[in-house]
Amino acid sequence: MTLEDLASHIESKLEGAILQGGVARGELTLRVARAEIVRVLTLLRDDGECLFEVLIDICGVDFPERENRFEVVYHLLSPRRNQRIRIKCETNEDTAVPSAVGVFPAANWFEREAYDMYGILFSDHPDLRRILTDYGFQGYPLRKDFPLTGYVEVRYDDAQKRVVYEPVKLTQEFRSFDFMSPWEGTEYVLPGDEKSGSRQ
Repeated sequence: MTLEDLASHIESKLEGAILQGGVARGELTLRVARAEIVRVLTLLRDDGECLFEVLIDICGVDFPERENRFEVVYHLLSPRRNQRIRIKCETNEDTAVPSAVGVFPAANWFEREAYDMYGILFSDHPDLRRILTDYGFQGYPLRKDFPLTGYVEVRYDDAQKRVVYEPVKLTQEFRSFDFMSPWEGTEYVLPGDEKSGSRQ
C-alpha cells in the first residue's frame, strides 16, 4: 500500500476527523481535529491496514503569531508494515488536548514533557506535572517568548547551607572569552596534561 493509498484509507475510516493530509519527502502527515485525536490514534493502532503500534514521540511546536499557537505532533511506527506516520493537531494555551495515555501508555512522559516545555495541557492525563525542570520553575523554556537566559538562576549558598534562587545577572566583566583554539597556546592546563611534566 502506497502512502497515498494509506491516507485515503484512513480518511475513509475517519470522516470529519482528518482536516488535511499529504505526502511530503516520503512521509505521510495528517492534520486532525484536536477533539478527535484519541479516535484517530486508536484507529491507526488497531486497523489491519495501519498497525501503527509504536508511539515514537510526542512533541510540541510553538507558533506565537497563530491563534492556536501550539502544534502537538505525534510520530507513529508500524513495524509490521515498515511505515511511519506523523499526526498533528493544534491547540492554544488554555485548551487541553485529550491525553493519548489510554491508547499508548508511552504517551505519559511525552505529554508531561510537552506540558513542562510548552505549557500544553492534556485532559485526562493521570499525572500531568513537570518532568524536566525544577520544582517551582517559572515559565515554559521552549516557547518562543521565553527569555534566552531564563528568569532565575540557581546556586548552592555555603553560608545559608541551602539552594538559593536569584534573578538572572549577566555580569560582563567576569566572563572569560577564550577565542584561541584549545590546541594552540592555552593559558590553562588541560585535564591530563599535568602528568606530562613541563609544557612546551
